[in-house]
Amino acid sequence: MAKVTEYIKESYEELTEKVTWPTWSELQNSAILVLIAAIIIALIVLLMDQSFGRLLQYFYKSLA
Repeated sequence: MAKVTEYIKESYEELTEKVTWPTWSELQNSAILVLIAAIIIALIVLLMDQSFGRLLQYFYKSLA
């Protein structure tokens, strides 16, 4: 049990004294960057989905 307590104490010390936390503006910039990247990736996936859907629709119509 002593090892668990020591681990928790060391973890708390690490998080409060040694970790460099981002500033609020850095956090906002990172969040905006992630949001823009997610939107771009979603648009790419949408474009691919629409393209393959139309291609398969054309293919199935040609079989009928």
